[in-house]
Amino acid sequence: MGLRDRFNRLSGQTRFVVCQIFLHLAGQEVAPLLGVLNQAGRKAIDSEGDMQVLGEQLVQVCESLSDYEPFWRSAANEGDVLWDEGDAGDYVSELFTDLAGRYSSSADEAIEQGIVSDDAFAIPVTQNVVVMIAVAFEGEAPELETNLADVSALRAALKALINLHYRGTLRAIQIHFSPAQLGDELTTDHLIEHFPELIPL
Repeated sequence: MGLRDRFNRLSGQTRFVVCQIFLHLAGQEVAPLLGVLNQAGRKAIDSEGDMQVLGEQLVQVCESLSDYEPFWRSAANEGDVLWDEGDAGDYVSELFTDLAGRYSSSADEAIEQGIVSDDAFAIPVTQNVVVMIAVAFEGEAPELETNLADVSALRAALKALINLHYRGTLRAIQIHFSPAQLGDELTTDHLIEHFPELIPL
């Protein structure tokens, strides 16, 4: 723990952590994951920001990602510890803007066009999927405050995200993924261009 952390803790300030995780999966078998992600996206939009619903969808996504562990190929993460709620909110907004600008990272357009259905992803449409999760929470989660470019660390981080939901300490949740709609393909060139931070697992 750094000197600033110790000082802020002594002064009784609330500790906020804002972090984002990138996970790249590859293989013909990963296409059905897009169905899970789109369903979570629809429920999140319908909830109009209800944190309980958002947390439940985060749990669903994390559990699905764990099921797809054999297809994990690369990952990355970043984040910061802040002691001001306003600063934490600003950082969350910054991450949202970044993630939303990634290649095919939003399901909104697909949902609005009505082309996403429950069985839309029964046919493999891409060999690559990148899932981007950004969260803000109060307190500490050492499993999320470390380098996650390692399979065991990433496994622990997904469990930690689930635990944060059940502890009720999550304050913001964003989940993006690429590609986001039927017919899109995330190629190797796209990965290099839009997700240069990914590190092989």
